Amino acid sequence: MSQDTVCIFCSPHEDPHQHIVLENETCYFLQHDHHQDVLEGSGVIVPKAHRLTAFDLTPQEWMDLQALLLQARAYLGERCHPDGYTLGWNVGPVSNQEIPHAHFHVIPRYADEPYAGKGIRHWLKQEDNRRRGQTKVRHSCRHNDPTRNWDGPVYGTEPLAADGVQSGG
Repeated sequence: MSQDTVCIFCSPHEDPHQHIVLENETCYFLQHDHHQDVLEGSGVIVPKAHRLTAFDLTPQEWMDLQALLLQARAYLGERCHPDGYTLGWNVGPVSNQEIPHAHFHVIPRYADEPYAGKGIRHWLKQEDNRRRGQTKVRHSCRHNDPTRNWDGPVYGTEPLAADGVQSGG
């Protein structure tokens, strides 16, 4: 992100259509007016500090995110009365992370919506989403080699240390 670009999640007050609904020491729960038409009650939980992806959050931010998620559930339950929730992260451009600041989607779901009963995996596991040239595979792409470090570089992250703490920032 260039110095001329303002991160909408680092500066939530800059957009008059974005509302800080809840906050704690390290995170906000935000709702945007333009996302309430189809996704009624939806919002995102974001760290106040600029973090590119969920893999970059500190242990304190993870704890505060969970606390804010529980508060958001209570808030949405009182106001929107959802029948369920879809929760999730998009990490990297291929996953449709359009804003380069970690944001956890909180999407209330309703029994009377056309896609009720269809969660995140429904769209991803469709046959037309098969990778080009991929044949049907009957095994996991993760090899069961205990000597291999599976916590290598991920979009926007450094490898995890042996204790699971993110290095470099």
